[in-house]
Amino acid sequence: MVAMGRVGVLLLNLGGPDNLEDVRPFLFNLFADPEIIRLPFSWMQKPLAWLISTMRAKKSQENYRQIGGGSPLRHITEAQAQALQETLKQQGQEANIYVGMRYWHPFTEEAIAHVKRDRIEHLVILPLYPQFSISTSGSSFRLLEQLWQDDAKLNQLEYTVIPSWYQEPGYLQAMADLIDQELQRFDHPDAVHIFFSAHGVPSSYVTEAGDPYQQEIEHCTDLIMQTLNRPNAHTLAYQSRVGPVEWLQPYTEDALKELGNQGVKDLLVVPISFVSEHIETLQEVDIEYREIAEEAGIHNFQRVPALNTHPIFIESLATLVVDALNTPPRTFAEVVRPSKKVKMYPQERWEWGMTTAAEVWNGRLAMIGFLALVLELISGQGPLHFVGLL
Repeated sequence: MVAMGRVGVLLLNLGGPDNLEDVRPFLFNLFADPEIIRLPFSWMQKPLAWLISTMRAKKSQENYRQIGGGSPLRHITEAQAQALQETLKQQGQEANIYVGMRYWHPFTEEAIAHVKRDRIEHLVILPLYPQFSISTSGSSFRLLEQLWQDDAKLNQLEYTVIPSWYQEPGYLQAMADLIDQELQRFDHPDAVHIFFSAHGVPSSYVTEAGDPYQQEIEHCTDLIMQTLNRPNAHTLAYQSRVGPVEWLQPYTEDALKELGNQGVKDLLVVPISFVSEHIETLQEVDIEYREIAEEAGIHNFQRVPALNTHPIFIESLATLVVDALNTPPRTFAEVVRPSKKVKMYPQERWEWGMTTAAEVWNGRLAMIGFLALVLELISGQGPLHFVGLL
């Protein structure tokens, strides 16, 4: 039986700057997260986040300027929340829907405050990431676990966590429908190469930290192709790589060049790890990767739109919520610390780049550089002044 009493659903997502002025503070919040960069002393986190966000702000602002001056993620997520609430109501389940973003408004902490205010008795925690990763859903779950530990009143709230849901039939059908619709726009639909592009993570997340993300992405791709039931060739690659260290491969830019060398002319990109339009679909895929593809000889480059408020997708979210209310709850401990022995972070060793294995050393080196910069700014002497950069 569906849980009685006041029911709430917390939708989790990354968040994004609403306008150009928000870009730097959004980046600050991102890099101030110890799950992104781990430092030996907590007091170093915010100064380093300030330095990185200040250095990256201009380039990031230009990227957001190319898509209209801000991220549409909040608007789309709130529309998804409204659609989910209406769908649940049509199915006879009243529920309040809350949006909790990890790095920008409305923050997860704000959403939980509203949950408490509304005296919710049963809360379903649903990340808008179909596949689980310790860097996305896992980060939000750890934050929520800390909120529960810090607030005794939250322990009176019955909650359940949905860690991943890429196998949900409605989600797969919605993805297949969008792909099929876009294929029909080509002159020869069966000859189009379907290109799945997923957000990448450092390889060490998978090989050393036990992240199931790669396995779930690969399985999800297979399930979508089975649901689509078409003869098209397909490729899975990973985008958004940062730094010189190894991330999950093949990289999207390399795979596009290889397909161009193979003579592929018609390509349909599927953003498999995203359910909403945002910077990585509208700017990275539509602008940067389109240019790479066209330079490689792929002249007909098209993209499947994100799910956004696709009716079948929203119905699939409603199914997930109802099923969660009808099954034994899953706690943070079950999803943050799985029953099997998994190292959430690799053991410390010397390594260059922003990987979980290197975060401590990188943090130490970056803090040395940061302190050297501060001293140079104060003293007015040093190598940057010598070469005319300060």
